[in-house]
Amino acid sequence: MIAAKADVLIFEKVEPVYRFVALDFVANYPRWSAEVLDLQPLSTGPVRLGYQARQVRVDQGHKTESTFEVAELEPLKRVSFQGITAPYRSIYEFENLSPSTHLTFTFEPERLEPRMRPFEKLIRIALQDGAKRTVRKLKLLIEKEMLANG
Repeated sequence: MIAAKADVLIFEKVEPVYRFVALDFVANYPRWSAEVLDLQPLSTGPVRLGYQARQVRVDQGHKTESTFEVAELEPLKRVSFQGITAPYRSIYEFENLSPSTHLTFTFEPERLEPRMRPFEKLIRIALQDGAKRTVRKLKLLIEKEMLANG
């Protein structure tokens, strides 16, 4: 299985970091993931276990659409999203190092199509680069926003 993992230290308390990533996901996800062209909530109300959304993304020039749901939501510790129409998992883990937060992001495509197996090494590199970009962008956005509001 291919998995990409990256982490970062965010100089902010765990509560606002968790809120930015997990609870305010619909508003903020397109901000930290430039590949997202469109994000439509399919559920109403706050982000919670089972909450669903649909996204349209362009990754490496390839446009995809998928529906996903919140598969895990452990306050101030973890949120994970599970693809419904595409087999993947995105996991965000929060470690309270008060006054900072250690954020770990993991992306796991659950299977690789047979036609893509010859490109597994390139896919692994692209996913790892994407994971690193994700945590760097989250750090930048969260610290900038907290500085502006604080």
